[in-house]
Amino acid sequence: MSVAWPWHKSETNKSWSWNKPRKTSLAQVSDIPDILTHDLPDGLICPPAEIFDAPQIWTALAADISALGPNPDAKAVRTATVDCLSQAQTTGRATIKAHITRQPFVSRPATQAYAYLTDNMVRVVLRVASEILHPAPNRTEAEKLAVFAVGGYGRNEMAPHSDVDLLFLSPYKLTPWAESVIESMLYMMWDLKLKVGHSSRTIKDCIRLAREDYTIRTSLVEQRLIAGDIQLASELTTRLWQDLFKSTGRDFIEAKLAERADRHKKQGGQRYVVEPNVKEGKGGLRDLQSLFWIAKYLNDVDNPRDLVGLGLFTTDEFETFIKAEDFLWAVRNQLHLITNRAMDQLTFDLQVEVAEAMGYKATEGRRAVEVFMQDYFLHATKVGELTRIFLTQLEANHTKPEPMLARLFARQPKVKAGFEIQQNRITFEDEAQFLAAPLNILHLFEEALRTGYLLHPDAMRVIAANLDLIDDTLRTRPEAQKMFLGLMLKHGNPERALRRMNELGVLGAFIPEFKNIVAMMQFNMYHSYTVDEHTIQCISNLAQIERSELIEELPVASSILNEGVNRKVLYVALLLHDIGKGRPEDHSIIGAQIARRVAPRLGLNKDEVETVEWLVRYHLLMSDTAQKRDIADPRTVRDFAKAVTTVKRLNLLTVLTVCDIRGVGPDVWNNWKAALIRALYRQTRRGLENGLEDINRTTRGFEAKKNLRAALPNWDKKALRAETNRHYPPYWQGLHVTAHVDFALLLADVRDDQISLKLTPDEDRDATRACFAMPDHPGIFSRISGALASVGANVVDARSYTTKDGYVTAVFWVQDAAETPFEASRLPRLTQMLEKILKGEVLARDALEPRDKLKKREKAFRVPTTITFDNEGSDIYTIIEVDTRDRPGLLFDLTRTFANSNIYIASAVIATYGEQVVDTFYVKDMFGLKFHAESKQKSIEKWLREAINEGSERARS
Repeated sequence: MSVAWPWHKSETNKSWSWNKPRKTSLAQVSDIPDILTHDLPDGLICPPAEIFDAPQIWTALAADISALGPNPDAKAVRTATVDCLSQAQTTGRATIKAHITRQPFVSRPATQAYAYLTDNMVRVVLRVASEILHPAPNRTEAEKLAVFAVGGYGRNEMAPHSDVDLLFLSPYKLTPWAESVIESMLYMMWDLKLKVGHSSRTIKDCIRLAREDYTIRTSLVEQRLIAGDIQLASELTTRLWQDLFKSTGRDFIEAKLAERADRHKKQGGQRYVVEPNVKEGKGGLRDLQSLFWIAKYLNDVDNPRDLVGLGLFTTDEFETFIKAEDFLWAVRNQLHLITNRAMDQLTFDLQVEVAEAMGYKATEGRRAVEVFMQDYFLHATKVGELTRIFLTQLEANHTKPEPMLARLFARQPKVKAGFEIQQNRITFEDEAQFLAAPLNILHLFEEALRTGYLLHPDAMRVIAANLDLIDDTLRTRPEAQKMFLGLMLKHGNPERALRRMNELGVLGAFIPEFKNIVAMMQFNMYHSYTVDEHTIQCISNLAQIERSELIEELPVASSILNEGVNRKVLYVALLLHDIGKGRPEDHSIIGAQIARRVAPRLGLNKDEVETVEWLVRYHLLMSDTAQKRDIADPRTVRDFAKAVTTVKRLNLLTVLTVCDIRGVGPDVWNNWKAALIRALYRQTRRGLENGLEDINRTTRGFEAKKNLRAALPNWDKKALRAETNRHYPPYWQGLHVTAHVDFALLLADVRDDQISLKLTPDEDRDATRACFAMPDHPGIFSRISGALASVGANVVDARSYTTKDGYVTAVFWVQDAAETPFEASRLPRLTQMLEKILKGEVLARDALEPRDKLKKREKAFRVPTTITFDNEGSDIYTIIEVDTRDRPGLLFDLTRTFANSNIYIASAVIATYGEQVVDTFYVKDMFGLKFHAESKQKSIEKWLREAINEGSERARS
């Protein structure tokens, strides 16, 4: 008696079912069924037999099982099966991977190949379990069993390390035979290292649970029979559609949209997050899958192409759907292969590897990873457009409730002639008339902002398909220029129009120079958005200030706008400030050149164009001065004031700087940066209004001493006189009176063998102020830096002064790993640890070593080291600026190098931009002189580079 292959393929629905089983003879188990030699799937990334040669594999497995003897035990059979399939799985996966490596963008055939490999392993495991381990010659009606793939696996799509989601379906409660078969299958699949998600249910269970749980319901929308009783499978499909899906379409849509919103919120709420989740993030695979789930649920479609026939997408939109899905799957496949696990987050280090694996090349001024990520964000944007179009079509079909704009307006605003409202969205009345006058494109955006209506997808489709109408003739029309500026200046929410114009390509068409920065990623840890989205975020911040929404948070910027500025200049400057990015030249210089060409096309006069050009050229001047220089040094403020020249430019630059920093990311602007910008603004404005001679050390010192006397009313005059006389002028100008009070108290009882320190929360600067008073000696700045780094404190600013009687007063502002002040409860413990390190009881290098490491995801960043010397920026000191890769022990290594070279550090200003740091040191030699000699500068630079390189090697090890 021969052994029949227990499955046949139905000609009607191409699914697998099994023949009535007969008792298996192990001596004859090697018989190969004919079904394995034909009827194999098309469209895989390579021939099916290269992935899983079923006849060959079954022959080998049958031989292994037969060799076990006439009555092998179950464990031996399972082991033989697992060994055989493990080898087959390894071969199949290696084959698919090899083809993906050669064709990284051929993603759909790859995902189907992984599903095909998994299908065959499940079928073999099922046959072994049901026919060899647990044969049931006289199977009853209750012992029917069907095995389904559900979820993504049910769609016939699998990434290299996707879960294997299975549904075991029986007509009634599971019989002991079915339980045994399922248990044996699961043991074998777990031994095969498959991540199996499984459930065992009846049809009644499926209906009941799916009513209660939309996750279960969604998985059943895409159930696919792998093997088993076809009649049982057909009954499940019929019952699902008749008893559940047919009457609950609206509920399902609302549930999926709510789930989508929650998912986006968890992933950061933005399409342009710097480390996007390819599967769950905004614009990711799950968004596309949700569209198809909804369409399938409502219309019982089996192929995304059916969305065109249903009128939900045009042919072009469907092609966009397919291209986006193929691209995202290609990226996801690479993530799984590179990490050798289920990984869907495009972390910084993986972005570099995925870009390389997919064949991206560097261009002039841009790394390959930046080119790759620009493609990623362009596809993510398209997914967003498709979602809007799809949902609006559902509204048109009355399957999704329309948005209730009437709740927001007592009377719905009327639109001007030529436009109309459909489904609470604005569109044109007549397409031909609309396109006959290209100015109508801008007019539509103007009407949308004026009335508050969203654009109708039909209008968006027409605009996107006719961008060629936006030509030089339109760009130079005064009406078009006025209307474009009005979108930013008139309605109070310019970001809404600009973002939609950008997504549809209108912004890049009206300002062709803008196209280059659309979806352009900046590969660093500092910027949270693409360049175009950063630009829109900056304009959004300006609009919020104008709406008086940020008065408490931004009092200076708010007061400047209340005084009155040229709004046209400010908005255009923000729109163009980063337009030069992505080129090998300095983006500020090339951006200013572009602004000189673009600003006149936007209707600005000669003086306005010159101001915009200046703002774009120097848009980093204020932030660099505030964050990279010691603004307590009068020379810093005087030089900045000379560069700005007028209060008008100072006001414009200050607002632009605030909006630019806030537009970098949600957590970049803080009290520390605010305090620096405000201080620089106020000192500079006073100098411009009263004369630069008003900015001097003497005035500041007089006021500081007066404030100290007022803060210490209980001190006797002799003690106060001694305190005010023991410090040199830089001490009085560089610190707030609260720090002067701390040092007065620390120095009051200081001894030659004592280290006095005090940690104080400085809420105004989002930092903890650490004041140290001790006898002066060489290298003290380095010792303190090492001690702070050893306890996990990140230094953001530092000052060091010596007293006339031989003590050092050093103040460091520090933050914890989250860039916030240390909690007050931690300060006593930190104080004890710092004292031990400064006394030599604990070596700073030993304590720092475990912390001075780079995280894996951060190792992909390349930050070239630049060291510059400036003898003009300070009257007293040489300013050494070190621009390099940040790490916990960097400041200690640099300051120790200075100490070993007998270089005195007066102050250090630390500006951190993600993985990049700019450490600026105000220094002089042991004789109190600047470093003018070029040979000495080269020696110092050599020593600093050696320290940086040695530290980097330690951090990467």
